[in-house]
Amino acid sequence: MIRAATAADLDAIMLIERRSFPTDAWSAELMAAELASPHGRYLVDVEPVAGSGAQSGGGEVVVGYGGVRALRGSADSDIQTIALDAEHRGSGRGRALLRALLAEAAARGAREVFLEVRADNPVAQGLYRSEGFAEIGRRAGYYQPDDVDAVIMRLDLRAWASQGATAADANVQDGRTNAGSEEDPSGSVLQNDRNPADVKGSDD
Repeated sequence: MIRAATAADLDAIMLIERRSFPTDAWSAELMAAELASPHGRYLVDVEPVAGSGAQSGGGEVVVGYGGVRALRGSADSDIQTIALDAEHRGSGRGRALLRALLAEAAARGAREVFLEVRADNPVAQGLYRSEGFAEIGRRAGYYQPDDVDAVIMRLDLRAWASQGATAADANVQDGRTNAGSEEDPSGSVLQNDRNPADVKGSDD
């Protein structure tokens, strides 16, 4: 299930963050500020703790998260990050998170969505292209200390919505989303706007 992230999810998010982005993980302070920002929306993908059914009020474990910067009334927005624990990649969960974030951006009035993704991550690029994103440029050496270029991509959100890839497809209900079971080409981490200098001040 996908739900809105809260401050209580910070430790679990940071565990995935550090595993997924060992060379350029955000600090806990930066992530906490992102979760609290009114200018964006962060979501987490959760599963019931083994042996405790959700129906019985058991606990849950965070297996993925994602964030979008979308100021209400602004025409454009930015996917900031999407990451999943390794054992949960390739099962459609990355696509479900992406679609839920796009639905959030649309609900805030965005018409375009931008993102940066590592040039050495063709799997993530393939996922984005399959949802309608197109490359519009590159930033040389954007990801440091790895010195990897960033591929800048753009999505026409109105066209995406008109094709039926809306919140309904992600099964959004009461602020929660069912992670789809469709196959997800995102076999590796989706790494987007990972530069805190761009995130803070202009936001993330």
